[in-house]
Amino acid sequence: MKTPLIECVPNISEGRNPMVIEQIASAIRSVEDVHLLHTDPGEGANRTVFTFVGPPLAVIEAAFRMYEICARTIDMQTQSGTHPRQAAVDVCPLVPLSNISLEETSEYAHQLGYRIGEELGIPGWFYEASATRESRKNLATLRAGEYEALSKKVIDPDWAPDFGTFSTSMWKRSGVTVIGARYFLVAYNIDLDTDDTDVAQRIAETIRERGKTIFHNDGSRERVPGLLTGVKAIGWLIPEYGNAQVSCNIVNTRKTSPGRVFAAVKKEAKDLGIKVLGSELIGLIPQEVLVQSARDLGVPEPGDKPSMMNAVHVLGLNHRRPFEIEERVIEQVMQRKR
Repeated sequence: MKTPLIECVPNISEGRNPMVIEQIASAIRSVEDVHLLHTDPGEGANRTVFTFVGPPLAVIEAAFRMYEICARTIDMQTQSGTHPRQAAVDVCPLVPLSNISLEETSEYAHQLGYRIGEELGIPGWFYEASATRESRKNLATLRAGEYEALSKKVIDPDWAPDFGTFSTSMWKRSGVTVIGARYFLVAYNIDLDTDDTDVAQRIAETIRERGKTIFHNDGSRERVPGLLTGVKAIGWLIPEYGNAQVSCNIVNTRKTSPGRVFAAVKKEAKDLGIKVLGSELIGLIPQEVLVQSARDLGVPEPGDKPSMMNAVHVLGLNHRRPFEIEERVIEQVMQRKR
């Protein structure tokens, strides 16, 4: 029987302190059979995305050790950054990679959450495939109002935690974490040649699946769907870059590749007289998703690796820093780790 593998992609609310980031990385690496594939800190967002894989029980242990370090080193009462956040470990997704179903992965998410609640006293909610009710599936819904809204949520019975408790002050320091199983998500940001966040938000609302709400003079409102299936997006400013971005989560790469997102943003930006400078990938990406981006952009496909290199060039993934396929494509990284 082949060993099941899952991926954990926690988003940590610390992107500025290298010592803390290394402590977290060391905790993850300390578990046998777990491979830390990538660490992606962002100073402006004050957020770091870790990517590690392994057998389910080993990954769950590594995630627990990560929570232990974060509970000691990150205080949400003083944390700030451009990225929406409400917890030290803001969100901890578990992704089935091979020989395991989403439903089975969800059971491990529940196991991790209950242990964190019992042993560390950290409260949280389950989301996506692990959600305990329909209203808790969407991360944006759970994180609405961010950390600053928690003081009201902790006294509202409708927001009772799925694990842990609000009866102690632990939530004030660590926030309320979110854990769950989901399919692979690509975090992908597109740089605009402007610092106007209103422009970035306008483009985001046009391309994202849920679109935007239009308010009419008679007081009625209308929901206008967006262009791209499986895409969530917002517009924001990254101070360290000096420009606005359309920040996207592509939650259904089978329907929409980064290539399609890039093309749509580029068209909308052009219509507004704005240039696209390039783009950035947060974390890792599956090989097929990058190859599909090449197809969607109409670039030559002489083979998988050349196709990926062509996609990197057209997407402008080298815009900020070198994009090394061997370090950013999951299959390539796994091959190097063997």
